[in-house]
Amino acid sequence: MSRRLTSRTRVKFLTHLLRLPTHSALAGASFGVAFAIASLLLAPQTLAKRVRAPGGARAAVVVDERLAALRDAPGLSANLVQRLGRGRAVSLRGPKVARDGVTFYRVGVTSRTSGWVQGEALASSARAGDDERLLRLISGSEGYDRLERAVIFIETFPRSPLRPAALLLLGETADDAARTLSREAARRLDEREMAAGGAPPHSYFLNFSGLDRYRRQGIIFTFDAAKKQFQYDGAAWRELVRRHPRSPEAERARARLGERGMK
Repeated sequence: MSRRLTSRTRVKFLTHLLRLPTHSALAGASFGVAFAIASLLLAPQTLAKRVRAPGGARAAVVVDERLAALRDAPGLSANLVQRLGRGRAVSLRGPKVARDGVTFYRVGVTSRTSGWVQGEALASSARAGDDERLLRLISGSEGYDRLERAVIFIETFPRSPLRPAALLLLGETADDAARTLSREAARRLDEREMAAGGAPPHSYFLNFSGLDRYRRQGIIFTFDAAKKQFQYDGAAWRELVRRHPRSPEAERARARLGERGMK
């Protein structure tokens, strides 16, 4: 089935499925199959999400929250309306240059909230050069900040020629995070408590709270029970090899996958 179904269409489809008759064993089986299909339709997309702006306007997304002050006028001394967090989607309208040379954009945050945001706080496929600027920001970031901005790049610039570089950075950053998470989990999970709890040991690790923010970004880690280590599942590397097989970055991605016995 097409992955381009809108959220509203998916919800209507699920609602229809939930109204199927369940008075017989056959109907019950059909309901189970239908519900599984509906779950797939409603499942979140990880590395292929697209940024959508309120009202269907040109979309932009906050990539530098340090500059993302929504103001009531185009100027650094204008009144603060609210702070916008990284990853927040807005509708991009016209620019205006302030007296000090800083460029602001009129943006819509919701149907009732709008204001002015410094241009460098945002990235949009509607503005030339934003992909290059965001990639520089990603390269200058570290740890989770780098990873989250790389995910934003993948979502915002599906046709950028710089996409292979962003995918490689995403994969390598997630791989580094796996080692950090392994150390944190080993320090915080007590073996005696796990044994007393009675659940399978690996389930404690895969329920580790440190994984939560990565899962929200669509980053998945597996767990090697023998080594007691997390391992990045390699999704960014596989996407890089599949969609950009002739790029220089694809060779490095293949090497990473081969080192870890992944396909």
